[in-house]
Amino acid sequence: METNEKWEIKDRTYFLRKNKKPLTYTLKSTNIYWFDEEKGYERELKNTSNQRTPFVDEMTGDQRLEHIVFRNGALFIPKEKTITQKLLSLYHPYKDNVYEEYKPAAIAATQLESLETEVEALIIAKQLDIDQAEAIMRVELGSKVSSMSSGELKRDLLLFAKRNPVLFLELVSDDNVGLRNFGIKAVEAKIIKLSNDQRTFVWASNGRKLMTVPFDEHPYSALAAWFKTDEGLEVYNSIEKRLNA
Repeated sequence: METNEKWEIKDRTYFLRKNKKPLTYTLKSTNIYWFDEEKGYERELKNTSNQRTPFVDEMTGDQRLEHIVFRNGALFIPKEKTITQKLLSLYHPYKDNVYEEYKPAAIAATQLESLETEVEALIIAKQLDIDQAEAIMRVELGSKVSSMSSGELKRDLLLFAKRNPVLFLELVSDDNVGLRNFGIKAVEAKIIKLSNDQRTFVWASNGRKLMTVPFDEHPYSALAAWFKTDEGLEVYNSIEKRLNA
């Protein structure tokens, strides 16, 4: 929070969040409270045109209530109205929830971070081999990836990394993504089989049970975790040989 000593005297603009732009929106300007940690209790706030503070307990004399009205989603407060600015920028309980202050430097920093994340995702996407690309895109596209060419996969991977870089980077760092894709490929190749009730994986050749899917778990997520066990690793190695045969 900005203190009075650091308060910058300047014009300020506020916007309703979520890009809302009603013709008019009246923000609550009385009977609102802010918890003062130094004093240890909630203090009542009020926006007035004739007081030198937004705190009711510091006001003297007549209190002339002044409404706070956003027009087309925006509200400009000139530097002369410091008290209203402080109410909106420091104390109002709707701050950063219903509305926010326009801060070019903060917006630029957020945009820069977003762009850097996108660049990082695109660089990693370009370097992934085709098997990794298939594993990532199977999360996004499902079984459709099995019929896609390598060029289509790489193209869609780059588009996915650009469109949702945060999710892409999470998937790249999740080793279970590759194991889930491996399990799906094994089922598609009819090496193993998932029962109709989605509860059991068996060998397709003889129906011998490999593992039971724990309750409320996704079958391929459970299979990926099972591949990391001693028993599962043996099955993984056996499936890998058959897929590469």
